[in-house]
Amino acid sequence: MNDTNELKKSVNDGSVQNIWIGLQKTGRDEWHWSSGEPVLYLNWAPGQPETRYCGMMSKGKFEDLSCSDERYFICNNTKTKFVLVNQAMKWRDAQSYCRQNHIDLLSVRNQNENQQVQQFISDNHLSGSWIWIGLFRDSWQWSDQSDSSFRDWKSGQPDNNGGNENCAAVNAQRKWFDVSCTNQYPFVCYEDPELIVIRENVTWSEALRYCRQNHVDLVSVHSEEMQRRVMNVVKRASTAEVWLGLRYSHILGIWFWVSGDTVCYKNWAPGNGTSEEDCEHTVRSGAVQSGGDQRWISLPETHKLNFICSRYSE
Repeated sequence: MNDTNELKKSVNDGSVQNIWIGLQKTGRDEWHWSSGEPVLYLNWAPGQPETRYCGMMSKGKFEDLSCSDERYFICNNTKTKFVLVNQAMKWRDAQSYCRQNHIDLLSVRNQNENQQVQQFISDNHLSGSWIWIGLFRDSWQWSDQSDSSFRDWKSGQPDNNGGNENCAAVNAQRKWFDVSCTNQYPFVCYEDPELIVIRENVTWSEALRYCRQNHVDLVSVHSEEMQRRVMNVVKRASTAEVWLGLRYSHILGIWFWVSGDTVCYKNWAPGNGTSEEDCEHTVRSGAVQSGGDQRWISLPETHKLNFICSRYSE
């Protein structure tokens, strides 16, 4: 909703009726967690899921249910982990309640957590009840490949009128509607304010020096979210690989980020980022592919590539 408000500020000309946004139908009807976490664990009851779009739990098993049904629900909370809300709401209302008062609707990430939730429900004397969790099905995705559970559709939308409405726009009231991708509208672009691709071909050390003199640092990719942002901006590069702030230490035998972060999140291309770096005589540094899967690769630091600077300090 904050982004929606910003959009209203940037497009305040009343003569503009419809505006493209980067939401498109993928053709895949996939399940997501409301929190944005990847869905790595599902514990469907026999015969589930069917054709409905929101998820709930009963006796430790997941079932799909109409999102307009009213059920009790569980929120994630920082201190107590689980919070049962003993008030029946629709799924979207339950999601809003959890986000306003706690963190989000419950995500169940593994079997151990599933058992903890079952015990929590039993302790609250609601065994056998149908209870909302933060699972929902959707075939819409943002053009930068990110998932989102925020939706602001106009009433009755999306309706896929004519069977080919696979893109989204906003109307004068800034409500979303689905429409044919061949329609012609004005549009709004998003530019990452914190990352910039420098289209100059330099060595890794030269790239590091440039970023530190003119911005903050060579970019460190310490999360999947940051990798997505890098994937968005790296498309503007003129070289097949682009330097990251990733360096290999022969002494310690590890890769590290110049920001000081340890390399916990990894996105190496096959055959890269291994212990075989110790056998190389040249100093190795990390780059990201500007095309294809946009994975990380290990290259001699003397190669001359474009690079990505970070314009913020954490």
